[in-house]
Amino acid sequence: MDKFQIETAQNVNIVQNVAGVGDRILAYLIDGAIMLVYYFIVFLLLVGTIDALGDSATFLVIMVILLPVLVYHLLFEMFWDGKSPGKAVMKLRVVKLDGSKPAFSNFLLRWLLRVIDIALASGAVALVTILLNGRGQRLGDLAAGTTVISEKTPVAFSQTILTVIPEDYVPQYPQVTVFNDAEMQKIKQIYIENRYKGNHNIILRLSNRIANVMQIEIDGTPITFVDKVIKDYNYYTQNM
Repeated sequence: MDKFQIETAQNVNIVQNVAGVGDRILAYLIDGAIMLVYYFIVFLLLVGTIDALGDSATFLVIMVILLPVLVYHLLFEMFWDGKSPGKAVMKLRVVKLDGSKPAFSNFLLRWLLRVIDIALASGAVALVTILLNGRGQRLGDLAAGTTVISEKTPVAFSQTILTVIPEDYVPQYPQVTVFNDAEMQKIKQIYIENRYKGNHNIILRLSNRIANVMQIEIDGTPITFVDKVIKDYNYYTQNM
């Protein structure tokens, strides 16, 4: 699963999980199935009625029937916090690149470009753009400044804020409570991943950001400092 970094209001870089192509395709198929069921129900209700109408009336009825399908994604994503039923099942959400909720103009722009992204070439344009982009963006997302993220919660212990600390543990930084659980989880995730990969420059930048937010001086190496901050957060939140 690809990831990209965003910056919180506290100037801490956190990581967002870009929705996988497979999950997005499944969400699209689920939404498509819902629309097919809608068509089937409408057909059963109106069969025999349309034949009795004139050409003008038939055209008007068909347009009314098509309207909910045409605006399906726009309305659901706008009023359901960036989700369609298919996205909700797959735990996906449309967000702006900074992680915030898109405005109506963002939803409208990405919806208008569905014609190019998905309707033309059966989604090939969207698929190629997403694979090449690296941030999970099709053309509509690029134009609207949005992307689709995965909200699936990792279950690995190392990816939670929980850290084993001894009973006689002595904390050092009470200022660590300036962070919330979500921010500390992201800090731990960045720390563990980059310590494993040997990306010491990223850990150095992370430690500097943490120290700036906490308004303290770094004591020791960046690795020992971040590790201490994570343990201190666990200590204070578990004993509050």
